[in-house]
Amino acid sequence: MSEDGDRAARVEDVHELALAMPHVTVERGGSGNPVYQVGGKSFVFFRTPRPDAVDPATGERYPDVIVFWVASEADKQAMVQDDTSPFFTTPHFDGHPSVLLRGSRVGELTRQELAEVVQDAWLSRASARRAGAWLRDHGQPPAPA
Repeated sequence: MSEDGDRAARVEDVHELALAMPHVTVERGGSGNPVYQVGGKSFVFFRTPRPDAVDPATGERYPDVIVFWVASEADKQAMVQDDTSPFFTTPHFDGHPSVLLRGSRVGELTRQELAEVVQDAWLSRASARRAGAWLRDHGQPPAPA
């Protein structure tokens, strides 16, 4: 990645990075929110405001929540239990392999860090064949079956 990878990530980068992955389609949620999919499976989507994700001080629903799939519950816990991480979850997502990130906090990640989150989300939802091909193309060993 270029020097650009060291800069603070932006919400626009989520869209760009998701679209850069192979075999991606974009569906639209009920409010027109983008849902990025691979093989008909969502891997990143922009969530509409919901009562489970609210500002603790005001009770207002967060209008800018982005959902990223993760490979496992262990990955999820590693991301949400780190006090320095901008990722979080809510009881609504208990048992669901995903983490949440407010768009207003995307800049706490570098573009490179965000790229890794998007790529991992894609890999967690892509078919084994597609994931294996992507990993080989990027000089990484395929994940064990």
